Amino acid sequence: MGRRILFVLHQERSSPGRVGQALIRRGCELDIRRPALGDPLPADMAGHDAAVIFGGPMSANDELAFIKAETEWIGIPLKEEKPFLGICLGGQMMARHLGARVYSHPQERVEAGYYPIRPTADGRHLFDDPQHVYQWHRQGFDLPSGAVQLAEGGDFPVQAMRYGKAAYGLQFHPELTTPMMDAWLEFGKERLNRPGAQPAELHRQGRAEHDATLRAWLERFFDHWLPAEAEKD
Repeated sequence: MGRRILFVLHQERSSPGRVGQALIRRGCELDIRRPALGDPLPADMAGHDAAVIFGGPMSANDELAFIKAETEWIGIPLKEEKPFLGICLGGQMMARHLGARVYSHPQERVEAGYYPIRPTADGRHLFDDPQHVYQWHRQGFDLPSGAVQLAEGGDFPVQAMRYGKAAYGLQFHPELTTPMMDAWLEFGKERLNRPGAQPAELHRQGRAEHDATLRAWLERFFDHWLPAEAEKD
Protein backbone atom coordinates (compact mmCIF):
# COMPACT_ATOMS: atom_id res chain seq x y z
CA MET A 1 0.00 0.00 0.00
CA GLY A 2 1.38 3.42 -0.96
CA ARG A 3 1.91 6.31 1.36
CA ARG A 4 -0.95 8.75 1.96
CA ILE A 5 -0.01 12.43 1.63
CA LEU A 6 -2.15 15.30 2.92
CA PHE A 7 -2.28 18.18 0.43
CA VAL A 8 -3.60 21.55 1.62
CA LEU A 9 -4.69 23.93 -1.15
CA HIS A 10 -6.18 27.40 -0.83
CA GLN A 11 -8.48 28.05 -3.78
CA GLU A 12 -11.11 26.03 -5.61
CA ARG A 13 -9.10 26.02 -8.86
CA SER A 14 -5.71 25.46 -7.19
CA SER A 15 -3.73 22.44 -8.35
CA PRO A 16 -0.91 20.43 -6.72
CA GLY A 17 0.70 20.45 -10.16
CA ARG A 18 4.02 18.73 -10.61
CA VAL A 19 4.37 17.94 -6.90
CA GLY A 20 1.19 15.89 -7.05
CA GLN A 21 2.21 14.24 -10.31
CA ALA A 22 5.63 13.28 -8.94
CA LEU A 23 4.20 11.75 -5.76
CA ILE A 24 1.55 9.80 -7.66
CA ARG A 25 4.34 8.34 -9.81
CA ARG A 26 6.00 7.26 -6.57
CA GLY A 27 2.88 5.33 -5.62
CA CYS A 28 1.46 7.86 -3.16
CA GLU A 29 -2.23 8.54 -2.52
CA LEU A 30 -3.17 12.24 -2.35
CA ASP A 31 -5.70 13.45 0.22
CA ILE A 32 -6.52 16.97 -1.04
CA ARG A 33 -8.20 19.38 1.37
CA ARG A 34 -9.12 23.05 1.13
CA PRO A 35 -9.66 24.47 4.64
CA ALA A 36 -10.46 27.89 3.11
CA LEU A 37 -13.55 26.23 1.60
CA GLY A 38 -14.52 24.39 4.79
CA ASP A 39 -12.53 21.14 4.65
CA PRO A 40 -11.27 19.97 8.07
CA LEU A 41 -7.66 19.27 8.95
CA PRO A 42 -6.86 15.99 10.74
CA ALA A 43 -6.37 16.00 14.50
CA ASP A 44 -3.12 14.05 14.09
CA MET A 45 -0.97 12.45 11.40
CA ALA A 46 -2.00 8.86 12.13
CA GLY A 47 -3.76 8.59 8.78
CA HIS A 48 -1.07 10.34 6.74
CA ASP A 49 2.60 9.75 6.04
CA ALA A 50 3.42 13.36 5.10
CA ALA A 51 1.81 16.75 4.51
CA VAL A 52 2.22 19.56 1.99
CA ILE A 53 0.78 23.08 2.32
CA PHE A 54 0.81 25.00 -0.95
CA GLY A 55 0.74 28.69 -1.84
CA GLY A 56 -2.02 31.20 -2.44
CA PRO A 57 -2.71 34.91 -2.92
CA MET A 58 -3.30 35.53 0.77
CA SER A 59 -0.67 36.42 3.38
CA ALA A 60 0.49 34.32 6.31
CA ASN A 61 -0.08 37.51 8.33
CA ASP A 62 -3.78 37.70 7.44
CA GLU A 63 -6.29 37.47 10.27
CA LEU A 64 -8.33 34.83 8.46
CA ALA A 65 -9.64 31.86 10.44
CA PHE A 66 -8.22 29.25 8.06
CA ILE A 67 -4.80 30.96 7.94
CA LYS A 68 -4.61 30.89 11.72
CA ALA A 69 -5.85 27.30 11.85
CA GLU A 70 -3.36 26.03 9.26
CA THR A 71 -0.47 27.89 10.89
CA GLU A 72 -1.28 26.34 14.26
CA TRP A 73 -1.90 22.92 12.70
CA ILE A 74 1.67 22.77 11.34
CA GLY A 75 2.73 21.98 14.89
CA ILE A 76 1.21 18.50 14.52
CA PRO A 77 3.54 17.11 11.82
CA LEU A 78 6.45 18.95 13.44
CA LYS A 79 5.76 17.37 16.83
CA GLU A 80 5.18 13.94 15.31
CA GLU A 81 8.29 14.34 13.11
CA LYS A 82 6.32 13.43 9.99
CA PRO A 83 7.61 14.82 6.68
CA PHE A 84 6.20 18.29 6.04
CA LEU A 85 6.65 20.61 3.06
CA GLY A 86 5.51 24.23 2.95
CA ILE A 87 5.59 25.91 -0.48
CA CYS A 88 5.57 29.74 -0.64
CA LEU A 89 2.58 30.61 1.60
CA GLY A 90 2.97 27.20 3.25
CA GLY A 91 6.63 27.92 3.98
CA GLN A 92 5.71 31.33 5.36
CA MET A 93 3.11 29.73 7.62
CA MET A 94 5.76 27.31 8.86
CA ALA A 95 8.09 30.24 9.60
CA ARG A 96 5.33 32.06 11.51
CA HIS A 97 4.47 28.93 13.47
CA LEU A 98 8.12 28.77 14.53
CA GLY A 99 8.12 32.42 15.61
CA ALA A 100 9.79 34.07 12.60
CA ARG A 101 8.71 37.18 10.72
CA VAL A 102 6.83 37.15 7.40
CA TYR A 103 7.40 40.49 5.69
CA SER A 104 7.11 42.60 2.54
CA HIS A 105 10.24 43.98 0.88
CA PRO A 106 11.05 47.51 2.19
CA GLN A 107 10.98 48.84 -1.40
CA GLU A 108 7.82 46.82 -2.18
CA ARG A 109 9.79 44.62 -4.57
CA VAL A 110 8.34 41.26 -5.57
CA GLU A 111 9.70 38.16 -7.25
CA ALA A 112 7.67 36.96 -10.25
CA GLY A 113 9.59 34.88 -12.77
CA TYR A 114 12.78 32.80 -12.73
CA TYR A 115 15.52 33.95 -10.35
CA PRO A 116 18.82 32.40 -9.27
CA ILE A 117 19.25 31.13 -5.74
CA ARG A 118 22.43 29.77 -4.17
CA PRO A 119 22.91 26.81 -1.85
CA THR A 120 24.27 27.34 1.61
CA ALA A 121 26.87 24.94 2.97
CA ASP A 122 24.00 22.91 4.45
CA GLY A 123 22.10 22.85 1.17
CA ARG A 124 24.79 21.79 -1.27
CA HIS A 125 23.50 18.21 -1.34
CA LEU A 126 20.16 19.47 -2.71
CA PHE A 127 20.78 22.57 -4.82
CA ASP A 128 22.90 23.46 -7.83
CA ASP A 129 25.00 26.64 -7.69
CA PRO A 130 23.20 28.66 -8.86
CA GLN A 131 19.75 27.10 -9.06
CA HIS A 132 17.15 28.99 -11.10
CA VAL A 133 13.66 28.61 -9.63
CA TYR A 134 10.21 30.00 -10.35
CA GLN A 135 8.99 32.67 -7.96
CA TRP A 136 5.56 34.25 -7.52
CA HIS A 137 5.44 36.14 -4.24
CA ARG A 138 5.35 39.56 -2.62
CA GLN A 139 6.45 38.52 0.87
CA GLY A 140 9.29 36.51 2.35
CA PHE A 141 10.20 35.01 5.71
CA ASP A 142 13.07 35.17 8.15
CA LEU A 143 14.88 32.03 9.27
CA PRO A 144 13.24 30.70 12.45
CA SER A 145 15.30 29.88 15.49
CA GLY A 146 16.46 26.28 15.26
CA ALA A 147 15.95 26.03 11.49
CA VAL A 148 18.72 25.42 8.96
CA GLN A 149 18.93 27.60 5.84
CA LEU A 150 19.48 25.57 2.67
CA ALA A 151 19.35 28.22 -0.07
CA GLU A 152 19.59 31.99 -0.26
CA GLY A 153 18.43 34.66 -2.71
CA GLY A 154 18.69 38.36 -3.39
CA ASP A 155 15.66 40.48 -2.49
CA PHE A 156 14.34 37.70 -0.22
CA PRO A 157 17.36 36.03 1.42
CA VAL A 158 15.72 32.88 2.85
CA GLN A 159 14.69 30.66 -0.07
CA ALA A 160 14.73 27.20 1.52
CA MET A 161 14.97 25.89 5.06
CA ARG A 162 14.75 22.69 7.06
CA TYR A 163 13.48 22.28 10.59
CA GLY A 164 14.19 19.04 12.36
CA LYS A 165 14.76 15.99 10.19
CA ALA A 166 11.94 16.24 7.64
CA ALA A 167 10.15 19.62 7.71
CA TYR A 168 11.02 21.91 4.79
CA GLY A 169 9.91 25.40 3.81
CA LEU A 170 10.43 26.74 0.27
CA GLN A 171 9.89 30.26 -1.02
CA PHE A 172 9.70 29.16 -4.67
CA HIS A 173 7.28 27.01 -6.70
CA PRO A 174 8.58 23.59 -7.84
CA GLU A 175 4.98 22.49 -8.51
CA LEU A 176 4.56 24.82 -11.50
CA THR A 177 3.29 23.32 -14.77
CA THR A 178 2.95 25.17 -18.07
CA PRO A 179 -0.87 25.50 -17.72
CA MET A 180 -0.38 26.86 -14.19
CA MET A 181 2.10 29.46 -15.47
CA ASP A 182 -0.31 30.50 -18.22
CA ALA A 183 -3.11 30.91 -15.67
CA TRP A 184 -0.98 32.91 -13.24
CA LEU A 185 0.26 35.21 -16.00
CA GLU A 186 -3.33 35.81 -17.09
CA PHE A 187 -5.18 36.13 -13.77
CA GLY A 188 -2.28 37.73 -11.89
CA LYS A 189 -0.87 39.93 -14.63
CA GLU A 190 -1.09 43.06 -12.47
CA ARG A 191 1.76 41.60 -10.39
CA LEU A 192 4.07 41.96 -13.39
CA ASN A 193 3.86 45.74 -13.03
CA ARG A 194 5.45 45.70 -9.57
CA PRO A 195 9.13 46.44 -8.88
CA GLY A 196 11.33 43.39 -9.38
CA ALA A 197 8.84 41.40 -11.47
CA GLN A 198 9.88 40.04 -14.84
CA PRO A 199 7.79 40.58 -18.00
CA ALA A 200 5.72 37.64 -19.21
CA GLU A 201 8.08 36.80 -22.06
CA LEU A 202 10.92 36.25 -19.57
CA HIS A 203 8.74 33.82 -17.60
CA ARG A 204 8.31 31.68 -20.71
CA GLN A 205 11.94 32.06 -21.73
CA GLY A 206 13.04 31.09 -18.23
CA ARG A 207 10.86 28.01 -18.32
CA ALA A 208 12.45 26.87 -21.57
CA GLU A 209 15.92 27.37 -20.07
CA HIS A 210 15.48 26.14 -16.50
CA ASP A 211 12.48 23.83 -16.23
CA ALA A 212 14.35 20.57 -16.91
CA THR A 213 16.81 21.36 -14.13
CA LEU A 214 14.01 22.28 -11.72
CA ARG A 215 12.14 19.07 -12.58
CA ALA A 216 15.29 17.06 -11.80
CA TRP A 217 15.70 19.01 -8.55
CA LEU A 218 12.18 18.07 -7.44
CA GLU A 219 12.89 14.37 -7.95
CA ARG A 220 16.16 14.69 -6.02
CA PHE A 221 14.37 16.53 -3.24
CA PHE A 222 11.74 13.80 -2.90
CA ASP A 223 14.52 11.22 -2.65
CA HIS A 224 15.57 13.02 0.54
CA TRP A 225 12.11 13.93 1.82
CA LEU A 226 10.43 10.55 1.22
CA PRO A 227 13.19 8.00 0.71
CA ALA A 228 12.09 4.76 -0.96
CA GLU A 229 13.20 2.59 1.94
CA ALA A 230 10.66 4.32 4.16
CA GLU A 231 7.70 3.14 2.07
CA LYS A 232 5.07 1.00 3.68
CA ASP A 233 4.47 -2.61 2.60
